[in-house]
Amino acid sequence: MKFPVRCFTCGKIIGKDWDKFLDEVEKGKNPEKVLDQLGYHRYCCRRMFLSHVELMPIASRYRRV
Repeated sequence: MKFPVRCFTCGKIIGKDWDKFLDEVEKGKNPEKVLDQLGYHRYCCRRMFLSHVELMPIASRYRRV
């Protein structure tokens, strides 16, 4: 699945910051501090970032031709 545009619980737009979050975490920064810098303080929005699993690479292997 792709990262959702809005938080499922509160409806805040979060999709715009996914790439920023992913880049910073891949550089080795602490996800907690990255979310604080991006301004996500609600636990529901933080959950969206921390629990997301990118499934497109896995699902694309089983694509019908």
